[in-house]
Amino acid sequence: MELSDSDAASLNLLLKASAKSTVVQACRVAFTHRNEAVPASVIANLSTALGIKPVEANKMFAAVTNLVKLVLFEGLTDAATISSVFPENFHKNLKTLLSEILANLGPEWRGQALLQEVSLPRLINFDWRVDVKTSSDSVTRMAVPTCLVQMKVCLLTASHDHFQLCEI
Repeated sequence: MELSDSDAASLNLLLKASAKSTVVQACRVAFTHRNEAVPASVIANLSTALGIKPVEANKMFAAVTNLVKLVLFEGLTDAATISSVFPENFHKNLKTLLSEILANLGPEWRGQALLQEVSLPRLINFDWRVDVKTSSDSVTRMAVPTCLVQMKVCLLTASHDHFQLCEI
């Protein structure tokens, strides 16, 4: 999969950055706001830092966000494979810089994305037993088996669920 030409053109605005830290910050903000709009104050700060219009900064953030999503979705982990998503005519130094930044921040972002993902709980421990009543005030309730199940599951925080199965 390759980055679109319009995204590549918007990414070229990062060439106006005076320091590598500005590009790193743009990538971090793009990851943080990948599922929502980037706040206007952040766009204004970056547009003044790069000397571009807020509309251009908004397009640039959209392009960086698409790049981050592409790298995370495809599971690209090293700079060489990340650089393969850029078009052939893309600026070589910017391609190298973005590839290195995304390769360095990728493992941290994958971990954060997995923690935010909706998933089923993971079973940690399971215990069960069957109880049979041997005495009761009613003969109909005697010798009725009851299954007791205890499961320990792992969500974002550990929890214990207890439930009881009864035949009715």
